[in-house]
Amino acid sequence: MNHSFIWFRNSKRLSYLPFSSHPFSILSITYKTAIMKNSNQRISVLIYSITIISFFFGFQTNLSAQDRSVTSYQYRRVPNDKIDEFVKRETTYWTKVAQKAVDNKTMSFWALLEKVGGYDLPNSSNYLFINTFPDIDKAGSMWNASDIEKTAGVKMTDMEDYSFTTVTSEFFLHGREWVQSAKAVAAKDYNYVEMVYHNTDNPDSLINLEKKYWGPFIKGAMDKGQTPQVAWGNAIVLAPMGDNIKFTTVSYDLYKTLGDALMPVWDPKVVFPNDGLGMIGKLEIGRRGIAIYRVVKVVSAP
Repeated sequence: MNHSFIWFRNSKRLSYLPFSSHPFSILSITYKTAIMKNSNQRISVLIYSITIISFFFGFQTNLSAQDRSVTSYQYRRVPNDKIDEFVKRETTYWTKVAQKAVDNKTMSFWALLEKVGGYDLPNSSNYLFINTFPDIDKAGSMWNASDIEKTAGVKMTDMEDYSFTTVTSEFFLHGREWVQSAKAVAAKDYNYVEMVYHNTDNPDSLINLEKKYWGPFIKGAMDKGQTPQVAWGNAIVLAPMGDNIKFTTVSYDLYKTLGDALMPVWDPKVVFPNDGLGMIGKLEIGRRGIAIYRVVKVVSAP
């Protein structure tokens, strides 16, 4: 299974983000979202030129040739009076489109998350889409209007939601590590996600330290029932990057309840990997950003 969540815990906490959109031209990435704004169409055609992303794959993150999946995080602002209609359209119609893409192996993961709480609420995103593509260059094949309508069973006018929502920012990441409790059942246990945003000048080093120290530790703690956390993962940001972007890696903690996500209770006998955590902390710049999301809907490959 391709897991596209990413999480990590420590004492450096600050609730911020997402940030405003950043021009993709900084990385010479041609990214186009063409949306037909008339009432009959809602087509999102993705066209990517990912020469620089390939550079990061081959140089910065030392990725294997077998795993070149790319995950997009799209932050969306939905007006309060449109939330019910938005959720209805996404969970009724667009999940069918996502399921077909997963079945065709064009996409391996699709999720809609709702932010819990936040600040500056009138001007912030309140929903997050997470989409993982095994081959980003084939993503555009998903967005043929007639195929979408046939799959969803309705006209585009009855399912599109770009006309009444706003994309506030979009990022591309590559998922790296994933561990889960031996007893975890995704359908009933993965209900809340704590997204943790890390800023560092050495993202690959931070990711590798998390793999070495935190991954094995949290896996053992979850399996032993020493924490209410049920899964953990991390990812590295591919684009956009720059001074205005305040995070270069992301990690995520999954929980069954909101109470556990907000105030997880640890077994007092737990011995944390403090040496490893200290090394991770030294690589980080500033405080971490944290946001909690409720899982609304997920479509994923088996």
